[in-house]
Amino acid sequence: MSTDLARRATAETVGTAMLLAAVVGSGIMGERLAGGNVAIALLANTMATGAALVALILTFGPVSGAHFNPAVTIADATLGGIAWREVPVYVVAQIVGAFAGVGAADLMFGLPIYFASRHERSGPAQLFSEFVATFGLLAVIWGCSRRRSAAVPFAVGAYITAAYWFTASTSFANPAVTLARAASDTFAGVRPADVPGFIVAQMAGAMAATWLFHWLVPAISEVASDVLMQHGESERSRGQGRPRH
Repeated sequence: MSTDLARRATAETVGTAMLLAAVVGSGIMGERLAGGNVAIALLANTMATGAALVALILTFGPVSGAHFNPAVTIADATLGGIAWREVPVYVVAQIVGAFAGVGAADLMFGLPIYFASRHERSGPAQLFSEFVATFGLLAVIWGCSRRRSAAVPFAVGAYITAAYWFTASTSFANPAVTLARAASDTFAGVRPADVPGFIVAQMAGAMAATWLFHWLVPAISEVASDVLMQHGESERSRGQGRPRH
């Protein structure tokens, strides 16, 4: 593995870990402080997740693109934004980071580091919700990347904040997040038996949005290497940027 790829993989691992720590940790804190009011707990979970997403994309975007999501990485690869040989490295880094983040959140709140969730999220409505949530996420990314790449972190954070409320599944929209949240029996958890359906729906939504935007805006592949933000920007400014894939 090249040094550049190792740096990007590390950024994906750490960024995804911090994202999951925010998602699961805020869910635990919200549930504990809400006094049984699920709406307040969800609001706290939503605000923390959206804010963390913006901060983490701004932080790690210039290094790795801040995908933090296998669906985003695979969608990006289909348009040539990242080499297919690098996709497994990104996906493994994201999954490892996701589990690390869940474990960290559980430890911070004095819970067992990993324990299977019993939070059922099953049925056609939940699966369709995940399709819609991930379709919307990729639509926001592709739509903003072409003309307003600097706005992508804020657009993604705003979309996920809203999608927590307008989807029945509370918008996981991320296979790595889904896998890791199955290992925490907390407010943000998902029952392991429901994970495969979620992941299939998420990938279908991501590919549908990518295909749609490739048709709507044929030139979208020209900005695929800048998803979510332009990475390697400092090197390019010195004329030493790595080539676009």
